[in-house]
Amino acid sequence: MNALFTATNITKRYEAVTVLDEVQLDVRRGEVHALLGANGAGKSTLCKIISGLTPASNGSMQLDGIDFRPISKQAAELAGVQIVQQELNQIPTLTVAENISLCRLPNTAGIINRKRLAQRARGALDRIGLSDITADTIVGTLGVGRQQMIEIATALDRECKLLILDEPTASLSPAEVERLFEQLEQLRRDGIGIVYISHRLNEVARMADRVTVLRDGKYVCTQDASALTTEQMVELMSGEEAVASSEFESFASDTVAMRVTDISGGIVQDVSFSVRRGERLGIAGLVGSGRTELLRLIFGADLAESGSVGIGGQTPKRFAHPQAAVDAGLAMVTEDRKQNGLLLSQSVRVNTTLCSLFKRFSLMGVLRGFREREVTQEMVDDLQTKCEHLGQTIETLSGGNQQKVAISKWLVWDPDVFFFDEPTRGIDVSARRRIYSLLDSLAKSGKAIVIVSSDLDELLETCDRIGVMSAGRWVEEFSRDSWSTDRIMQAAFSNYKQAEAVV
Repeated sequence: MNALFTATNITKRYEAVTVLDEVQLDVRRGEVHALLGANGAGKSTLCKIISGLTPASNGSMQLDGIDFRPISKQAAELAGVQIVQQELNQIPTLTVAENISLCRLPNTAGIINRKRLAQRARGALDRIGLSDITADTIVGTLGVGRQQMIEIATALDRECKLLILDEPTASLSPAEVERLFEQLEQLRRDGIGIVYISHRLNEVARMADRVTVLRDGKYVCTQDASALTTEQMVELMSGEEAVASSEFESFASDTVAMRVTDISGGIVQDVSFSVRRGERLGIAGLVGSGRTELLRLIFGADLAESGSVGIGGQTPKRFAHPQAAVDAGLAMVTEDRKQNGLLLSQSVRVNTTLCSLFKRFSLMGVLRGFREREVTQEMVDDLQTKCEHLGQTIETLSGGNQQKVAISKWLVWDPDVFFFDEPTRGIDVSARRRIYSLLDSLAKSGKAIVIVSSDLDELLETCDRIGVMSAGRWVEEFSRDSWSTDRIMQAAFSNYKQAEAVV
């Protein structure tokens, strides 16, 4: 079968670091081609080269049999290449309609045709089931999962020959994933080539026709997806035999570490729950159900209208600022690490120790640089963060390694209660196992952990108990001996069904 797109001997160097070393890829018309590799393998870099976001140091590409050397993202788009990146690429102060049609706003003599703009956005939103979002909604007021869906809607709204999806389902609920897969099946029938990057190997096994594996910036192989088990995929990515997950062990005590009482704000209404020392409490729900918003209210990132939070034996209160929550013993690994979790232009060392400078690394106002570097190296080793040196800037790391640094900074601070919002978003399978092992260690040491995840299987594997949010309310709780996927999903839809019944 003739290839729609080919990349041959693609090499990318940053100063003395070789990120890609003579990598190859070919994508056929109407094919879903999975691009697999551990964090730092070079997947995102290759896709940035294909989509014109960064130039290759060496190598060649062809699209439809013609030499393809895009000098910009816009040039790649005009040639028919669209990309949905792992990190959001929107202007949060603009409306949904404006983001969907950015750089191609319908206009007459420079005056935007608002009616056509809204119609185009409505069609794009309806196509992937976002009928509840209006075209004039400000993108920055939506949660990360909804913003991700809008990015996908934007890409699908444009004519393209090759579509690149980098972790498209990382923040999506099962229902949204199904809608996306329906669209991919249609694109496949239309002859569109699709490059699909995901660490969710069950999705790869389900959707991909072929897989190409990269390891440490080098090409490993290309094989039919049907010929590989998920365990074999892991082995090809890591170069090691896959290790099965261990049996769940509970470390929950009877001592309440944090109690939330009637917290309300925005879409979140009258939520109450508690988490015990050593317990891992999961929060499930659909995208837009209020899971992230709940954590932000408790943490003081958004102001709660009512309710209180009690940590340990402290007097219950509402935190007016995240610093007050941190001082009380609460830490939050945010869903959007680039916007809210890290200083991208600063080093691994600075990001790892910044929160704890005065607590652990200052002696009478003098910074103990040696101790700071020592602890940072310990964190890098413990989480197996891939970086060239401790002075490497965060923006040059892969998304998964950025996430490890975002977690490291709170491990150094050592709070009593941890919030993890999508803790394994964009993290490869082997790194995910290390994060799960970390959660075990934290629970064993008596820390209370609250985990929000769009991956229900992740919550089922890692948690003692799961609470379910539906339309802004805490509707039900399940213990390990009472839960099932069906019961949790029924609870997640419950308040939406009630609302439909009232209408």
